[in-house]
Amino acid sequence: MPDDAERNRALRLVVAAQRGDTLAMNELLDVLAPYAGRICAPIALADGPDAVQETLVAVFRGLRSLREPAALYGWVRAIACREAVRVARRGARSVPADLATLPQRGDPQLAADIGDVLARLSPEHRAVLVLRDVEGLDERSAAALLGLRVGTVKSRLSRARDSFRKAWTS
Repeated sequence: MPDDAERNRALRLVVAAQRGDTLAMNELLDVLAPYAGRICAPIALADGPDAVQETLVAVFRGLRSLREPAALYGWVRAIACREAVRVARRGARSVPADLATLPQRGDPQLAADIGDVLARLSPEHRAVLVLRDVEGLDERSAAALLGLRVGTVKSRLSRARDSFRKAWTS
């Protein structure tokens, strides 16, 4: 999440962009791109940049409908998650990974190996893991963002974590 100064800057840009200031809109999209990237990349994987682009297009088109500028980051998070899942589904493909040897803690290869295991999960499972374990949302908030029931999010999260563990240890 951005710090207070960044949030205040974004809020001022939202108000100006909603009034038709194209320079403010451009600057706002520049501010939001890294945030959208942190959400889209682990869900859409290699298609993350496409998901970010789709997110920014949706923000551009829908910004006038955002009634409460203070809700900007939650609104963008919901759009980014939805677009990342959509783009990942569209480009669904299997990414083979060889995890014959597991790295030791502190090994620089560890992050790459985690990415390989995540790539094996479905976009829906990656989305739940990112919202819950990276963004720190509770099941109710994740369910609201994904348009699912809380029970569905809980079961997907359980299955996603189980699949991750099995892939990691295989």
